[in-house]
Amino acid sequence: MAAALDFDPIDEASRQWRSHWGAASAPPMSAVTSIMRAHQILIARLNEALVPFELSFARYEALMLLFLSRRGSLPLGKMGARLQVHPASVTNLIDGLERFGYATRAPHPSDRRTTLATITERGRAVAEEATAALNELRFGTAPLRREELTAVTDVLRRLREGAGDFASHE
Repeated sequence: MAAALDFDPIDEASRQWRSHWGAASAPPMSAVTSIMRAHQILIARLNEALVPFELSFARYEALMLLFLSRRGSLPLGKMGARLQVHPASVTNLIDGLERFGYATRAPHPSDRRTTLATITERGRAVAEEATAALNELRFGTAPLRREELTAVTDVLRRLREGAGDFASHE
């Protein structure tokens, strides 16, 4: 990790933004930049914690989708929809899970157009161990407190809902 800066670069960017484009433009830029930087920090922490399990966080998410499914298997298309990624990304994720023996891929028994990914027993064990490690790490969210995490989730849910990420039932 690089040495800590002696100033907050987002605060500095916000100051510059206000002077060039006015006060109203700074909060959106600062919020987006803060979210993007937080994403970088969290992905780095999570990927580091998952190294012992030969997983990236993206592969962990795919593995957990299979782990939590009723039958331990899902069509690749459904996985892509639930993970909200391109079909090529799902193929790549399952390739990685297969390489380590965490999942298998096979034709759907009743739909020749569909391929199923299925978690293996080894995949189930790794999913349990990796989840325990991430829970212990609080998914990399230190030093945030429970109330702060809930507030972040609630605010970002509004953004995701407004973007059409999911249908609201409220």
